[in-house]
Amino acid sequence: MTRYLVTGGCGFVGSRMCLGIKAIDPHAEIVAFDNLRRRGSETNVVDLAAAGVAFVHGDIRVPADLDDLEGDFDVVFDAAAEPSVHAGTTGSPRYVIDTNLGGTVNLLEFSRQRARTFVLLSTSRVYAIEALRGIRTQEGSTRFEVSAEQDLPGVGPDGVTEDFPTDGARSYYGASKLASELLAQEYAAASDLDVIINRCGVLAGAGQFGKVDQGVMALWVAAHIYGRPLRYIGFGGTGKQVRDLMHPDDLLSLVMRQIDMAPTISGQVFNVGGGTPISVSLLELTDLCRERTGNEVDITPVPETASVDVPVYLTDTTRVRETTGWSPVRDTSAIIDDIATWIEGDIERLRPIFT
Repeated sequence: MTRYLVTGGCGFVGSRMCLGIKAIDPHAEIVAFDNLRRRGSETNVVDLAAAGVAFVHGDIRVPADLDDLEGDFDVVFDAAAEPSVHAGTTGSPRYVIDTNLGGTVNLLEFSRQRARTFVLLSTSRVYAIEALRGIRTQEGSTRFEVSAEQDLPGVGPDGVTEDFPTDGARSYYGASKLASELLAQEYAAASDLDVIINRCGVLAGAGQFGKVDQGVMALWVAAHIYGRPLRYIGFGGTGKQVRDLMHPDDLLSLVMRQIDMAPTISGQVFNVGGGTPISVSLLELTDLCRERTGNEVDITPVPETASVDVPVYLTDTTRVRETTGWSPVRDTSAIIDDIATWIEGDIERLRPIFT
């Protein structure tokens, strides 16, 4: 029997990992570890229990909470995070740093002693903001597009590779994740712990309690279902900023492959996302939401751009595809339908969270 510890296990990605593992291996023993700080995460406790996933209330910032866990684990998922790129920009950055860096250090030390494989869910936000804004683009009718010719290394029409610059400011969120990656590589080199590092783009699907600063896909779908107004923020207020998407089930299918080959890829870094084929601008997302829900909402343009925002991010997945043979299969329409079906199926319970 394989034992998994999933931190942030009641969050969007963590809960999907728990449920997905149970579906793949019903005999697996899974512990979802979470401090339930994010609103809505408490609703996942019931669903996880029904699937046979154990819940432990705890905080990765507190080593004693981890020490209280019983037994050893085969795999530890570091899916606990403060996931907003805006975190700390208008106040103290202590929580994002203590969680994303301090918490990961605690988990690495825990895993060194009590686990075989450590999975770090990092982020595309480790790349420098100035460099990301320096990607040459051209404005199309519905989105900003990456130009064929670029001045920077590690970027092309297929998106950003692992060789793109990380030097420079990248937000407290991105800095904490990059520092975590570096320490995770040290643990991979200096101990018997196998370490898997995935720099994820935008993750989206059912179960995500989206907000303006994180989880915009779910926020957009929910606004169309509940009739809430939206805003195109930044870059002239056109809604042409672009991100690629990935469903957590596609992420899980990759991670399960990586766990099987962990000794051969330990310490390596992989860019993981939907790439250009599974990407969308806010303007395009609006049309897809209108088509799926049959509703229109008021959208206000806000031309001013926040200091941490970028017009385009697309993931070049060449390295991870060539190394593992993996590719995502759920496209943008499938992801939107997944979110909409989830909200419509539990519309009153979710209403206070989204409205």
